[in-house]
This record gives sequence, C-alpha cells and structure tokens, in this order.
Amino acid sequence: MSLKDTIKPILTPIHDEGYPFIGIFALLTLILLFLWLPLGLVGIVLTTWCIYFFRNPVRITPIREGLIIAPADGVIQDICHMQLPIELRDDDDPATQDDMLRISIFMNVFNVHVNRIPHDGFIIKQHYHKGKFFNASLDKASIHNERHSVLMQCDNNQGDDNQVKIGFVQIAGLVARRIICYLEDGQDVKAGEQYGIIRFGSRVDIYLPKETASLVAIGQLSVGGETVLADLNRDAYLHESARNGKEII
Repeated sequence: MSLKDTIKPILTPIHDEGYPFIGIFALLTLILLFLWLPLGLVGIVLTTWCIYFFRNPVRITPIREGLIIAPADGVIQDICHMQLPIELRDDDDPATQDDMLRISIFMNVFNVHVNRIPHDGFIIKQHYHKGKFFNASLDKASIHNERHSVLMQCDNNQGDDNQVKIGFVQIAGLVARRIICYLEDGQDVKAGEQYGIIRFGSRVDIYLPKETASLVAIGQLSVGGETVLADLNRDAYLHESARNGKEII
C-alpha cells in the first residue's frame, strides 16, 4: 500500500458551507501572526478547529426497507412520546395529531454537523420557525428555539392507505445561529442523503409512529447516515424470519 493510500482514509472532505469560515479564520491567523506570534498560534488552533468542525466524512448507509437511520451525529439525549411540532400537524390527517415516538440527538461543537435523510420517501412539507436560542439540550428548545421542521412520507410499498409519515427537525442551540436545509416540497429523497447542516452546536429531533420500538438507548452515540434508530418493519421481519425458521438475534 502506498503512502497516498494510507493517508487518504484520514483526509475527510470539507462541507462547502465551511470554506468561507475557514478562509476568514486563516486570514485572521495570518494577521495575528504578523502582529504577535502567541496570538498567531491561537489563531492556528482555532483555524484547525474550524476545519475539523466542517468535516463531511463519507458514510455507508444500511439499506433495507423500514430502517430509520440517524439524521445526525451526536448523543441520544432523549426518547419519549410527543406530538409533532404544531407547524407539521394537519387537521385532516389524524396520524399527525397523535403522540409520536421522539428521538432527540444532541450535537456538541465537536460533532459532525451535516444532517442526513432518515428514510427513503418524499417531502410533504417543511417549515422554518424563527425562535429563541436556548441550550439545545433543554427540552423546551424543541418548542421555543429556532428550528426547521420537515414532514416526510416514507416509501414502504404498502399502498397509499398505509404510508408512514415521519418528521425530523433541525433545532438551533445556544451557540448555533444558522440552520441550513436544502430540501424542497415534493422532493424525492433517499436514506443517508445529505439535506442540511447546522452551525455550531445544536440538536435534531426525529418523530416516528407511536408504536415504533427504539433500537437505541439514551446516552448512546449515533453516527449520522449509519446508526439504525428504529425499524418500521420490525414486526413483519420477525414474523417472516420465524415463519422461515431463521434464527432471530
């Protein structure tokens, strides 16, 4: 194996949103180095952190119908039953009015902040709510903080009457001041695709049907685009496995 092949896996791509910030940090560092060396060294550390913050590693997404993939890196902060944010509820759709399983992922300033689609489907609607900037680890952040909410219909090949709707919400935090979402209403999406980024420290909530069983635990670390949070088809999978005499782990 060549030196290039050895180094390549370590070199993580940078998200496009990061280049302006990296450029500003680098320019300030040059100025500080010119003014006073110790300040310049501090600038080098901060520039290195900025590059690290905007890293955008390649992720390998598990592919199977029904798997709900983590939309963000971070720690599983909370698992509970809550209603969708009010902006995603539909008076004509009882499913959006009921309590749902909410899994909250908290991202600190050292986590990858690129957000990813949790399941194949298409975007029904989305809404940007200009709010406050409480610490994203607080439960009230899901109600009062600035956020971008998305309602999605999952592709599950069960017919229109059984289509599952899920929600996922980017929430700004105490330090975060910018939520970026590239989605459009009616857009077809695939699990693991990148759909946005939050700067700098924040949270993502995902809302699943109430009967869904979580496959993660509070305190567990999630990897966006890779960690399986839940399985919408778990009961059907277990039934099929038992019927075929397969061992269920």
